[in-house]
This record gives sequence, C-alpha cells and structure tokens, in this order.
Amino acid sequence: MISIGEMSRRTSVKVPTIRYYEQMGLISAPERSEGNQRRYSQSELQRLSFIKHARDLGLTIDAIRELIELSDRPNEPCAFADEIAAQHLGSVQKKIKQLKKLEKELKRIVSSCDGNTIENCYVIQALANHELCTSEH
Repeated sequence: MISIGEMSRRTSVKVPTIRYYEQMGLISAPERSEGNQRRYSQSELQRLSFIKHARDLGLTIDAIRELIELSDRPNEPCAFADEIAAQHLGSVQKKIKQLKKLEKELKRIVSSCDGNTIENCYVIQALANHELCTSEH
C-alpha cells in the first residue's frame, strides 16, 4: 500500500490534486490505515499516472472519465477512445492555428514600433485601437 505523499512523489501530482481526483471519482477512495492515513493500491498509482499523462496532453476531466470507463471494459472496441483522442486533436489543431495568427500579429506589431517613446509607441497604439490590427485574432 502506498501513502498519498508517495503517490504524489511518484507521479508529480500534488496532494490536493489527488484528493480532488478522489472527490471527482477518477480514483477510488483509498483504504485507511489504523492511523486514518490514506493507503493506495498499485492500481490506483497506475490510474493516477494515466490521469496525469492525460491532463498533460490537455484532455478534459470529462474525457478522462470516459477513457477510464472504457479502460474498465478491455474487450470492447476502441473506436470511442479513438474518437475522444481525435476530437481533442482537432481542438489542439484549432488552438495552434489561432496561436499562429496571434504570433503573426504580435510580430507585426512589435516590428512596427520604432522604440522611441511611449507617446509614439506602436505597441501601445495597436493595443488601444483594434482597427490597427490586420486580422482577427
């Protein structure tokens, strides 16, 4: 059995976050020692590692919950898991496209500034007047 502190150290998930995942039902409520300390199984450590990796990839709690439910049915087709990942990929690609637009506009704004005084600073002017932007972002 593993303490909550050890779970935290092994997964780099903070203790309050582990408790939050318990409250959300993503990991099972642990057994308690005689001293009322949480004691987790190896399978809960693996589950927490799964959740951490999914969160690092930007998956939502709801998506992770669905994937956990799917993982509890190992003999079913994986089409729904693929669909969850594909939807998230689409969302990430959309964000990247938006970020590239932001990058282009910010580069333009920065390169348009002569850097003399704030009074004549193009960065300040562009932020104050959205019409100076060349695209929606």
